[in-house]
Amino acid sequence: MRFRTICSASFFFSLFFLIAFGGYTFFKDLDGPEVVITPNTGRISQNAMLSVHVKDPSGIRAVQVGIRKNNVLTPVHKEEFKEFLKEQVVDVSFKDVQLKEGALELEIRATDGSKAGFGQGNTKTVLLPFRFDTKPPYISLKTGLPTVRRGGTGMVRYEIDEEISMSGVLIDTYFVPGYLQKDGSYICFFPFPYSMTAQDFKKKIKITAVDLAGNVTQNRLNVLAYERKFKIDKLDLTDDFLATVQAKLAHLCPQATNNLDCYLTINGHERMTNARRLLEIGKDTAQAMLWSGNFMRLPRSAARAGYADHRLLTYKGKQVGESYHLGYDFASLRNADVPAANNGRVVFTGDMGIYGNLVVIDHGLGVMSLYSHLNEILTQKGDIVEKGKIIGRTGTTGLAFGDHLHFGILVAGIEVTPLEWIDPKWIRDNITGKLQPAPQNP
Repeated sequence: MRFRTICSASFFFSLFFLIAFGGYTFFKDLDGPEVVITPNTGRISQNAMLSVHVKDPSGIRAVQVGIRKNNVLTPVHKEEFKEFLKEQVVDVSFKDVQLKEGALELEIRATDGSKAGFGQGNTKTVLLPFRFDTKPPYISLKTGLPTVRRGGTGMVRYEIDEEISMSGVLIDTYFVPGYLQKDGSYICFFPFPYSMTAQDFKKKIKITAVDLAGNVTQNRLNVLAYERKFKIDKLDLTDDFLATVQAKLAHLCPQATNNLDCYLTINGHERMTNARRLLEIGKDTAQAMLWSGNFMRLPRSAARAGYADHRLLTYKGKQVGESYHLGYDFASLRNADVPAANNGRVVFTGDMGIYGNLVVIDHGLGVMSLYSHLNEILTQKGDIVEKGKIIGRTGTTGLAFGDHLHFGILVAGIEVTPLEWIDPKWIRDNITGKLQPAPQNP
């Protein structure tokens, strides 16, 4: 009798345990996945692309996206996952959606990988108010035809009739952003790359804007573009010179098999690497104009090399390469004080390949000044500097052989000729004069 009692108790205990375990397994996760969409602008179009980010500790089983309008649900995207990862990102396109303009609801259904619902998982439905918008933004230019010379800088100010996610100037495929100002207009400084002819530049420059719904406006930007001649020199690479380069900069060409290979690696691969780095640095800019007036050059100095000087590199009578010098070399006394060319914020200090010890100062709106080959750096990243403040001393670091300052101007990360920016008349004619409000009729 007692044995039966013990068995009965064990049976009911086991049954209770199984029920409890089953209940825990099926009901431990009763919450649906967390759902976040980007960009959540409240507007979409057929050009829009949304990212649906879902996460749940039980993993993600499926995601469905649809558009609900007038109580009718139009499916847009459905995705089921074989592996229930804790996070999933689903990109949703609306290019095949046929809708008229107006209000709608974006419906997102996300199902987790839990055992809830007898193994079907928890489903969370998110409804977000949106508007289907097919009208592209309208761009209104507020400055006259920009005048720009090869290797120089142009500027345009414009207004847009609606809120946008991005706008600026396209030079072929390179995008230069415009910056929103307090008066509601946008200002964009853009480079005329030395590598483009005036004819190509005029054909390939456009002004563009993308609104919150993803609608795109892209218009040809009319500019007065002119050619500029650049100096061409031959640089004979002697064995003594190559040995000096290798002894100084061997760390930049660890795979080189000889001195010539080392120099050509530095002049080619390292130069391109530095250019890409400057493009990234060029994005760290203030959205307002920080500078005032023309830019300073190195005091009491003489120019030794000009912007876009084309150097044909020869070795033992044979051309082995070429390079372009994208700045101005100014020579003064050894270890001469280097002043900040204008007001700004230091965005880079340190060693950078061919530039050696380098300082880059942001002056706002994508305009920066560059100081390289320094023997000593007397500022640090984040410093706010005023025009004339000493930020370093000239030297011979990097690919430099003779104490001097390589001074450059970056516009959207691309080096342009500094001579325009140190010229008060050019500043007045091309920037300050165009940004002043138009006189009002009495």
